[in-house]
Amino acid sequence: MNTRSLSVAALAAVGGACASVLAGCAAAPTPTVNYAAAPASALPPTVEVVVAQPPVPAPAPLLGVPFDTAIVNAAAALFRNAGIDATRVVVIDPLIDGVSGEQTTASSYIETRLRDIARDQFPKLDIRDFSSDNVAKGPMVLVGTFTGITLDNKTVGKPEAYRICLALADFSTNKIVAKGVARSLLHGVNSTPTPYFSDTPVWVKDQTVEAYIKTCQGSKVGDAIDPIYRDDIETATVIADAIVACEKRNFREALDLYGRAVQTTTGDQLRIHSGLYLANWKLGKRSDAEKAFGKIVDHGLAAQKLAVKFLFQPRSTEFWTDTNVSGPYPIWLRQIATRVAKADNCLEIVGHTSRSGSELANDKLSLARAQNVKRKMDATVPALAAKTKASGVGFRENVVGSGADDLTDLQDRRVEFRLAKCVS
Repeated sequence: MNTRSLSVAALAAVGGACASVLAGCAAAPTPTVNYAAAPASALPPTVEVVVAQPPVPAPAPLLGVPFDTAIVNAAAALFRNAGIDATRVVVIDPLIDGVSGEQTTASSYIETRLRDIARDQFPKLDIRDFSSDNVAKGPMVLVGTFTGITLDNKTVGKPEAYRICLALADFSTNKIVAKGVARSLLHGVNSTPTPYFSDTPVWVKDQTVEAYIKTCQGSKVGDAIDPIYRDDIETATVIADAIVACEKRNFREALDLYGRAVQTTTGDQLRIHSGLYLANWKLGKRSDAEKAFGKIVDHGLAAQKLAVKFLFQPRSTEFWTDTNVSGPYPIWLRQIATRVAKADNCLEIVGHTSRSGSELANDKLSLARAQNVKRKMDATVPALAAKTKASGVGFRENVVGSGADDLTDLQDRRVEFRLAKCVS
């Protein structure tokens, strides 16, 4: 008998039989019905007995593994999936943060570990310097990002883990040939930008940086290499050398390298103009530095967005008192104000704060900082006053989101300049 479903007729028959026994009298036999031969309309209704099933538990969030373990896991997946059966030249285009586009202490450490792992466990990988000579040989180029994420794999919000993404791009076939991904716990990770990126005046994330990130995060095995990244590869090798020179405080060499990079076919890049500014400023060439910053402003306004790293005193609307940091701020403001005054559009000055303190307090502080910047710009170019407005978004548009209030989340305390249509 089906214990889940009993017909009403069957229940009635059982009940009648029980009643006859209790009454002690003989009962007439119950008529039988050939249900197999009867039409569907003649079949008795059924009573369904539903057995409740326990709820399926939600999967536990993927937290990650220790930093070094995550590097090994991502590297092993990448190199094994490449299917290399003969010696291949591999160059590593320096890894970057997947949101800010900057190189950090952590991303540099990952690159060092990748070299060690390839040398010790994958001898057919011939790791060489990221240079124009080596790139010209059609090697495999390794790109990678290291990005703070929430447990649901989003980059907006306070990071709860890090995601390592690695990709091998074969320039001889123009294809992505392997990928490796892993999650790392937050503990033991130093996400401080390297000295060069801490010194740059603006958030440097233009289309070439976006193309790098897309080559890793927005690709799958078998895809063609992103054309913007592919076409910029030789210029990228010169930029990489210039960044290394800056890190070594050899600003004269850096200036020469950036001078070479800006002459290439893909040389009109925000990160190149930013490098030219920094090298000239460090060498005391104030006039050349200001011209280079003007190029930065032009580039940002063309993209309708320019994020400048103004460093404020804690919980204050005043700039940092150390002139080694805030010394060039008047030049920055003058170049921005002068160029915006000549533009047809108006300008919104947007203040940002890091993720520490209450949302209300940060909204007020970010607005007050933007208003202070507006006053300084209006004083520089009085005609600009009617074309600018200030607003604050607190920490709602954080890039890093850690709330550390140190060099690791400097970009979260930026001021952005956004072009907008003038409203009469």
